Amino acid sequence: MHKSSFQKAKTCVVVVGPTAVGKTSLAIDLAKKYQTQIISADSRQCYKEISIGVAKPSLQQLAEVKHHFINSHSIREEVNASVFEKFALEAVNHIFKNHDVAVVVGGTGLYINAFCNGIDEMPDIEPSVRRKIIQSYIENGLEWLQQQVKMNDELYYSTGEIQNPQRLMRALEVKLSTGKSIREFQSKNKVYRDFNIIKIGLQLPKEELHRNINNRLDEMMKEGLLDEAQSMLPYKELNALQTVGYQEFFDYFSGEISLEEAVELVKKNTRHYAKRQVTWFKKDTSTNWFSMSDIVSLVFYLDASI
Repeated sequence: MHKSSFQKAKTCVVVVGPTAVGKTSLAIDLAKKYQTQIISADSRQCYKEISIGVAKPSLQQLAEVKHHFINSHSIREEVNASVFEKFALEAVNHIFKNHDVAVVVGGTGLYINAFCNGIDEMPDIEPSVRRKIIQSYIENGLEWLQQQVKMNDELYYSTGEIQNPQRLMRALEVKLSTGKSIREFQSKNKVYRDFNIIKIGLQLPKEELHRNINNRLDEMMKEGLLDEAQSMLPYKELNALQTVGYQEFFDYFSGEISLEEAVELVKKNTRHYAKRQVTWFKKDTSTNWFSMSDIVSLVFYLDASI
């Protein structure tokens, strides 16, 4: 594949795939190869207060390559796909001032889609509505949340991610605040970006990916994940902490389950999350998939495409 005279000069390499597949290390290798910087497209690594449980790049990795959207926000701030789109576009324009290539890496599908295709304007939500929904979810669980969405927004329930509490809470708060389905605000109008986008998907055999997930959590426990989760107890109702890797330990701290059960639950929920990520990214036919055992072909493809 050769560049033609009408192609846009700047290129953004977007690396996607499930959690624990190896995206971080590959992105750093690519950033070094193309002498550029990285934008993280992870909805949790942006928070300053949490590190271990979100598999944030190590201090050494962060020192090797400049990262954007890492430690950029507080858990007290409202961070969503719209916030990320604005942040990432400003960051990529900054990178392109001195570099021809930028690297975006992450597993948050909504954030990747917002960056590549744009996002529709969402309505403002009354904070009291959001707080009430989060509190009710904490008290009543996922099944209650699914029932509420089914009752209030049948359109989203029949087409959305009904195993994802954050997506469900978002759909419910929009419907309760506006009377309209969140789907009515999602027009899917793709926007124009003035740079090339090359999407790279990373994949591993399921057994190997699950082994990576389990081993990584064991390492996180050794690094102090339990203490990190305990330090977040006062903030457990914040949206930033309605997530795998913290909620399970909150249940342990409240005496609902044992520590062993909490650890196994994190592993199980992370495996389920990885499956949802793969399903999401596989829907995008513009993504070029490579095995982690064939990085040579991946690099060859990029060199021919940039």
